[in-house]
Amino acid sequence: MPEDQWVILGRFAEILPVPWDSCISRQHAEVCWRDGRLKVRRLPTARNKIIGPSGPSDNFELDPGKSFVIGGTSFTCLDTHVKLVEDSHHLIEQRVFTSNELRGIPFQDSDARIEVLTRLPTVISNTPNDSELLAQLVDMLLVGIPQATTVAIVAGDPGKAPHSTAGALQGDPIASTLDDAPQPEGAWPRDSVRVLHWGNQHPTGAPFIPSARLVHDAISQGHSILHFWNNEDQEPSSHLYTFSGNIDWAFCTPLQGKDSQNWALYAEGRCPTDHAWSEELTDSKCLRDDVKFAELVASILCSLLHARRLQKQQAVLSQFFSPLVIRSLAHSNPDELLAPRLKEVSVLFCDLRGFASESEKHTDDLMALLERVSKALKIMTSNILDHGGVVADFQGDAAMGFWGWPLSQPDFVARACTAALTIRSMFEGCARQPGHPLANFRIGIGIATGQAVVGRIGTTDQGKIGVFGPVVNLASRLEGLTKTLLAPVLLDEVTAKMAREQLDSTQARFRRVVRVKPYGLENPLTVTELLSPAAECRELGDEHIDLYERAFDHFLNGSWPEAFGYLNRVPAEDQVKDFLTVYIAQHRRRCPEGWDGVIQLTDKG
Repeated sequence: MPEDQWVILGRFAEILPVPWDSCISRQHAEVCWRDGRLKVRRLPTARNKIIGPSGPSDNFELDPGKSFVIGGTSFTCLDTHVKLVEDSHHLIEQRVFTSNELRGIPFQDSDARIEVLTRLPTVISNTPNDSELLAQLVDMLLVGIPQATTVAIVAGDPGKAPHSTAGALQGDPIASTLDDAPQPEGAWPRDSVRVLHWGNQHPTGAPFIPSARLVHDAISQGHSILHFWNNEDQEPSSHLYTFSGNIDWAFCTPLQGKDSQNWALYAEGRCPTDHAWSEELTDSKCLRDDVKFAELVASILCSLLHARRLQKQQAVLSQFFSPLVIRSLAHSNPDELLAPRLKEVSVLFCDLRGFASESEKHTDDLMALLERVSKALKIMTSNILDHGGVVADFQGDAAMGFWGWPLSQPDFVARACTAALTIRSMFEGCARQPGHPLANFRIGIGIATGQAVVGRIGTTDQGKIGVFGPVVNLASRLEGLTKTLLAPVLLDEVTAKMAREQLDSTQARFRRVVRVKPYGLENPLTVTELLSPAAECRELGDEHIDLYERAFDHFLNGSWPEAFGYLNRVPAEDQVKDFLTVYIAQHRRRCPEGWDGVIQLTDKG
């Protein structure tokens, strides 16, 4: 944090944003680092109290190592000044430990170390982010390596070779933001090593000064390396090569694995006062124990980081694929399985209705409105996935899914139709519950079937799982027609034909609604409504659907008076019949000359 500069702390602060905690306001407090202490002031916009070292307070100061609490979140003040140095001129001994060598060393004091190792999986799985993970790892290492005065998680760049002349640099432990002062010629590269997080057994407020050479050597060689320094002649004020002149040894253990990002464990400490500078020092069993413990932590950590990456990948994939597809990806070559290819698919567009009017009513609480829209989208996407579909895209308050890829699905049309009926049923159920967050929302769904290119679509740098082709545009047009025809779910001719073959009357019902030529399309289209079974839709029985179908046939044939008569026998509650009824009435029940049964639409709907 910059010296003597006030910055905002809160959920949506620009400089010090806080992970989500409902008790923390968007801008809750302002803090300032001045004269070695952290000043904290509660802002007028804060809803809840701040609990300082002496209890609730709106204005207080903290020494390094002290904490304050807002809601369920604890904030600790740390002086995290870091200085990286080269130490080759004062190094008296270097010891490289191979994994095979350490494997044969028995622990002298295993209880505390085993407890730390058994906690590692829980820490990895439960920490919400890398910052929290690093903090907990450092705390555990301090327990497992009690001789260390300081431990750290560092990251190095082995591609940046060290130079011969010593040179110091300053850096923030998290972001590695370095001083702007010119760097001495021959100095270590400023970004050669980053200290991700560090801690010490007894906080003193002094800076942490790790050896950049030690980190580079350990990471580049892939082995744990132990350094010893002779500090007997060093001035107490010197910070050139050791921690305030009080560090005799340090070791660095690299994490071996593609998920470790060149991380390493770093520990340093002071030799016992009864040790002399001799070869016996480098063979100290206690230090070998510490190095072996660090190797075990590094090995377990690499495995757990890899497992966590796979879990994250699976969580991302689960937003787009059904569990069946994810299991297939685990046993197949993803590049081959997801490669773009031409397939026959059913595409579903689902649009949320009522969002515009609701946004006008709730301009003062858009976050709550966004939460409601998210719940609506979850109904759409969860049903797409639950019925074996793929979530392809989001467009504002609309979702798109498709079936027929990447696995073979002989019943992919039936799956798409069943998902659509379930989505409709769930929204209608919400509408029947006054006060439900989704009570004022409705949906429109269009489903079309045809050839399309599906798979990973995009550039080599950035891509997504998608579907491309005219069938996508047709599904979107059908969804738009639901507004004009007042039918919640509409199908194209191919989908309707295949769905009639794959679904019986206990699963779905169908009725042809109208034959139109959509705006901008060349070919006319017979639009079919997808309906729930009679047992779930008592207001529109099978006899009513039969009456509408007869009216539709007469309409196509130009017998409009007969069509009008059949339409009048369909219940008034059926809004779908209004389109043909009004169209016939506007033409005074007389069929135009040259009538081909097709209504030309003048807009997209």
